[in-house]
Amino acid sequence: MIHFKSITKKYPPNVVAVEDINLHIKPGEFVSVVGQSGTGKTTLIKLLIAEERPSHGDIVVGGWNITHIKNNERPYLRRQIGVIFQDFKLLPKKTLFENVSFALEVSGKQDESIKKTVPQLLRIVGLEDKAHRYPHHLSGGEQQRVAIARALAHRPKIIVADEPTGNLDAINTREIIDLLVKINQFGTTVVLVSHDREVVNSLKRRVITLDGGRIVSDVEKGRYVL
Repeated sequence: MIHFKSITKKYPPNVVAVEDINLHIKPGEFVSVVGQSGTGKTTLIKLLIAEERPSHGDIVVGGWNITHIKNNERPYLRRQIGVIFQDFKLLPKKTLFENVSFALEVSGKQDESIKKTVPQLLRIVGLEDKAHRYPHHLSGGEQQRVAIARALAHRPKIIVADEPTGNLDAINTREIIDLLVKINQFGTTVVLVSHDREVVNSLKRRVITLDGGRIVSDVEKGRYVL
């Protein structure tokens, strides 16, 4: 599903963000990527979604070598990879329905398909009864659930959750993690980037630890101990 083959990313003048990363994530896995700030987690995600290109090595996603991906091919990759951010990135002047439907509109989906799909997505995240509310009417946890619904719009094979609970309290954090586990149980590969030891350790899933831009630990049913 995801292969990083001897990946190194350098930034001018001579900053090494990640170095010699070899990583294989299988279809349907739930993997946590952990490490202190500045260890390369964000760079790893940017490389995976082709926001950045590696300085050395190859990245293969679903059999597609994206190392030298063309700009006009990126939208196709983004439909395979749904991304969830810490700060939700919702459009404040659009309703929940419009926020989710926007992801489908920009890819050319027909109105009839959108009207059918969006309520299904909002139902998955438990917000079908709030479809016509605006983001500022919602709690942080609810806003993140909308962001998850939007990330699911194209039925991606992979969900990347970049610190999705960083702005949430303990109760909302648990709800978001439970939702990601549910999505994973449907067969979607989930890559969770987190600094939250309690969250990561509660999952009892594979844990990849970065330090100094390198993978220093990769353990099945591991723990975040740094």
